[in-house]
Amino acid sequence: MTRQGNQTSEYDVIIVGARVAGSVFAYEMAKSGYKVLLLDRATFPSDTLSTHNIYSNSIAMLREMGIMDRLLQTGTPLYNRAYIQFENAVIDGHFPEVDGSSDCFCIRRTHLDRILVEHASAQPNVTTIEGFRVTDVTSENGIITGIIGRAKDGVIRSFSSKLVVGADGRQSTIRKLVNSKRKLYVPSDFASFVGYFSGFRQEGERCAELYKKGDKLFITFPTSDHLFVVGVMFPLEDKEWIQRFAAGSETGFRDLVTAGLPGSSFSSRLQEAELFGQVKGMLGYDNDWYEEMGEGWALLGDALSFKDPAVGQGMHDAIYSSRILSGLLTANKDWSSSWSGMGDAYQSALESKMMTRFGLACKFTKNIPISKEENAVNHLIGSDPKATQAFLGIYNYANEPEAIAAAVAEFIGQHS
Repeated sequence: MTRQGNQTSEYDVIIVGARVAGSVFAYEMAKSGYKVLLLDRATFPSDTLSTHNIYSNSIAMLREMGIMDRLLQTGTPLYNRAYIQFENAVIDGHFPEVDGSSDCFCIRRTHLDRILVEHASAQPNVTTIEGFRVTDVTSENGIITGIIGRAKDGVIRSFSSKLVVGADGRQSTIRKLVNSKRKLYVPSDFASFVGYFSGFRQEGERCAELYKKGDKLFITFPTSDHLFVVGVMFPLEDKEWIQRFAAGSETGFRDLVTAGLPGSSFSSRLQEAELFGQVKGMLGYDNDWYEEMGEGWALLGDALSFKDPAVGQGMHDAIYSSRILSGLLTANKDWSSSWSGMGDAYQSALESKMMTRFGLACKFTKNIPISKEENAVNHLIGSDPKATQAFLGIYNYANEPEAIAAAVAEFIGQHS
């Protein structure tokens, strides 16, 4: 399916991947007057395995795009409370305000991606082709000049551009074709599974819930269509649970929650809820960071850096990297003579903003027990509202991790 635009063979930018990163980038580039071709092998609406929670700083960016009201029209609820339990330490509080909001939003990808691609495609200089699978890139003197691929009708087509952008996810085709180098790599110790449930009850105010008990982790968010998305993680070395999930994913999912959180409210509430659709998951994944940009190409979102889903930063990083890249390109009119300088600037901006949360993801992704010292600190954080806000503020960029240490030190000083 082709949406909007007059289809030609030459563009300023070709974007491969039309979900969050790709659609946001297409919108931003079109707003600056560039001619954009937006491609995706899927047709929309389309679901994808995702941690799709959006914190308030990302909501602010969506509002600036003029799209937040339409996203809210899906009926997806806002929330601003988190209930977190690390072993026996509870951190329960509200996200601090940032960019004028403290609300969070966990919209399903069937809604989010469709609305974003429609918003991008509505720009007069964006052409969108769905059901198009890229098979190769073209180059001249080592500079990427376009793509080749197969349309939904089976016809092979080629398009040329000044820049090809890979926004095509964790298994990015563009990243492989341009030979982007992997700069950082931390494999996960965990398997991760996700299910959507109807009839899931929450006690008190709507919130996100996260539990880390022993070597297992459980998390839930209120999402679209009157559902809750529930995620579970367990060590890859636990072959028994892998076999139980393989034998029956729903039974394995429910049994893992019962075994991991015995007698808990979360476990009983999940058993009362009904699975909507199928349980999906990954048996292991890599936390990685790739070379960001080269001559004639660049990467965005998960194609650039995938992080453990426990930190929930994928949506922010997709939107943020798209806006950073569009701003950089708009400020440098002569791209052909600026690849090196733009690449350095893009790398610096992304690392400055995103690397701390990447480090947190790499910590979450390893099966390391919570130490006695960490447990004591978590109890202190949970007992002080200021420290709780500092902790939650890491997720929505209200503050950096150093603020937690300062808040804990202040609390200890007041009570010593």
